[in-house]
Amino acid sequence: MVDSYIYVIVALLPLTSLMLLFQVNPYQALVVRAIVGAVAALVYIILGAADVSLTEALVGTMLAITLYLIAVRSSLVMRLGIPQKVDTERETHLKELIASIRKIINKHHLRLELVEYSDPKALELALMTKEVHAICTPPKPLKSDKERLKLVEYSDSKSSGQALITKSETLESENAQLALIKIRVRHLFEIMQTELKSPKTILTYFTLSNLEDKH
Repeated sequence: MVDSYIYVIVALLPLTSLMLLFQVNPYQALVVRAIVGAVAALVYIILGAADVSLTEALVGTMLAITLYLIAVRSSLVMRLGIPQKVDTERETHLKELIASIRKIINKHHLRLELVEYSDPKALELALMTKEVHAICTPPKPLKSDKERLKLVEYSDSKSSGQALITKSETLESENAQLALIKIRVRHLFEIMQTELKSPKTILTYFTLSNLEDKH
């Protein structure tokens, strides 16, 4: 008669595999995947396949989890370009905006990596050369109605972009400070478009298709 504990251990394999299918957090999924590998190795050793058990433990669990962890760590990141030096008042607004962005992407199991650039031209170049996924210029006061309208119309004129403020809100604010965020990754843009609630932010989807057509 087969010992009952063997049935319990064998039953753990499909159960842990099922748990793996419903994991949303990639890091939690890696932990469950390691448990699946450990259970599989235990089942193999109980059934007398010591060599297969050793292979599963070393390759299927330890090596695979290490490679998955490196892949997840390096890919689930949003690189945001920001100016290196800003004045105190604009820096406060910029920090608040970055904190909001970080909070949003953390909910999607991403991490935010800030990349500093010395001037606005370097920021734009970093976005065009795909060094970063997005760039953020700190809020600056737009004192004239003409200047504020120009910025809003610039964002609205982009078929793939959308302003997070309305023209009426812009015009009514005498010293509106508007931060501009340009994102070149469509999925990240859709996340920010849905969840970023900052009323003084212009959010634009930046595409390189026009630039590539010229070459």
